[in-house]
Amino acid sequence: MHAKLIQCLIVLALAAFSGQQSVLEGLIKTFEDGQNQFDMEPPDLPENEMKKEYDFIVVGAGTAGCVLANRLTENPDWSVLLIEAGRPENYLMDMPILANYLQFTAANWGYKTEPSNQFCTGMDNQQCNWPRGKVVGGSSVLNYMIYTRGNRRDYDNWARLGNEGWSFDEVLPYFRKVENFTVPEYQNPRYHGTQGYLSVGYAPYKTKIADGILEASQQNGLKHVDYNGPTQVGVSRLQVSMRDGVRESSSRAYLHPIRHRPNLHMKKFSMVNRVLIDPKTKRAIGVDFVRQGQTFRILAKKEVVLAGGAINSPQLLMLSGIGPKKHLTSLGIPVVSNLKVGYNLMDHIALGGLTFVINETYSLRTDKIITTENLKLYLNHHKGPLSVPGGCEVLVFQDLANPGDPDGYPDMELLFEGGSIVSDPILRRDFGIKDDIYDVVYKPIDNAETFMVFPMLLRPKSRGRLMLKTDDYRTKPMIFANYFAAKEDMATIVKGVRLILNITAQPGLQKLGTRLHSIPIPQCAKYGFGTDQYFGCMAKHFTFTIYHYSGTCKMGPSSDKRAVVDPRLRVYGVKNLRVVDASIIPEIPAAHTNAPTFMIAEKGADMIKEGLGL
Repeated sequence: MHAKLIQCLIVLALAAFSGQQSVLEGLIKTFEDGQNQFDMEPPDLPENEMKKEYDFIVVGAGTAGCVLANRLTENPDWSVLLIEAGRPENYLMDMPILANYLQFTAANWGYKTEPSNQFCTGMDNQQCNWPRGKVVGGSSVLNYMIYTRGNRRDYDNWARLGNEGWSFDEVLPYFRKVENFTVPEYQNPRYHGTQGYLSVGYAPYKTKIADGILEASQQNGLKHVDYNGPTQVGVSRLQVSMRDGVRESSSRAYLHPIRHRPNLHMKKFSMVNRVLIDPKTKRAIGVDFVRQGQTFRILAKKEVVLAGGAINSPQLLMLSGIGPKKHLTSLGIPVVSNLKVGYNLMDHIALGGLTFVINETYSLRTDKIITTENLKLYLNHHKGPLSVPGGCEVLVFQDLANPGDPDGYPDMELLFEGGSIVSDPILRRDFGIKDDIYDVVYKPIDNAETFMVFPMLLRPKSRGRLMLKTDDYRTKPMIFANYFAAKEDMATIVKGVRLILNITAQPGLQKLGTRLHSIPIPQCAKYGFGTDQYFGCMAKHFTFTIYHYSGTCKMGPSSDKRAVVDPRLRVYGVKNLRVVDASIIPEIPAAHTNAPTFMIAEKGADMIKEGLGL
């Protein structure tokens, strides 16, 4: 798909009669920039230049790993080896509109949940697709660039669970440290930073659908807010990790500026298959990794830091003998530390496919927006509809339990897209929607102007689990998402649908002729389209992950029997081993988890420095 898309861009450029030279120049610049970006990353170190020992080994060059590599190499006396299983990032990955397409490239691990009859029942084999970034920059290269921190209560709750140092007032400085915030109307030094590595602001383009959504939401009683400020309840355009219309991944933000630091070495296309632990001292002493079938052993003087994310970090811990004793023993893995690794799996999910038809030609249809004119505009100026992050445009946050409280604790997010499943054929493949359902429900509106809204559950009660299938690092782990195990999760999503219907009934959207697409899913028709039971059935069929997997190496005090790491992110029972990524999250915040992961990495880097007297 990636190659075909590039070919499509070239064909469109060659087919242009007017301004042809400008388009071709833009395409040439795109490919040159792609090569330049390859050169902008730290180089892939040849094996014969690797040291036998480094001060730190960071496993995973994703959102957290890039931050850690940057901050730890600030000390010129420390050597750091950053190991990444995936490939380099390139410029085309950073074109915002292409976010949907990246799942069909080698940059995606391509995980799937175990089949279930309780969720994703309208998906192929009743499995949910779980994309994860296998690329320098990790999932910050695959995501939709949405930057939300969550509510202050999220982090105060972490502290109340016994995680000293993780209250909102204590993590806020790290959120500020991350940011180079560029939204003029929300400049506020208490909440926002302007000196950080990561550029955060608005996308340079919005549709007239977005204007209608903003207007209708305010007509429904929601205020326009900075949801990364003191309160979250309200409506806003997306704040995104984007610089001048280009995706700002953790690699672009944190690795590119330091690529020449001599104390940072990097290995790409290299899969760590075991953390080496001294059986007598219970101390992490290094790692084994595999590249092109050859195994290499590298030692760590100070610490091994896992930053592989909520799937790869627990997988690696268990392969290394750190995890539930019964589970590891059943696979013949010697147990080093008996911990609840893989438990507490959390995610944000939404009812997918809720589609609205409009009368105006405003939607982001790929057959309409990938034009010579728009290509020229983006390639030469990074503006226009190709700069919209995967089609996402507006967020609404609401506390459904206390809808009149402007300082409420949101349990529902509405994610508005300027197109829908029929606007971009790749979307149905992203989620794996069954052909027979698509043909009945959506094919009749294939050519319509539409937009889509996801009611996203912000504070799920359900918890899942990740388990090893074998003791082979090449075998993907089993993912038991366990969505809707808690009945209140379903009830909250249905309430979110009602909020959507109230907003879309307001004049701001009705002037576009907005109406809900009402062909029912055949398996749900018995409940009557529009009833709570129908929307509950729809949520079971179209259970859309928002890609916020977290919690599988839970942070907690020693009294928490499910904790894997302590509040300083050190693995219980093993010295010199930390986990610094979204897997340590004890309770998922009311946020898209990329921003909290940046914060965790910044704070984790400081904890490592403090532990060594800096």
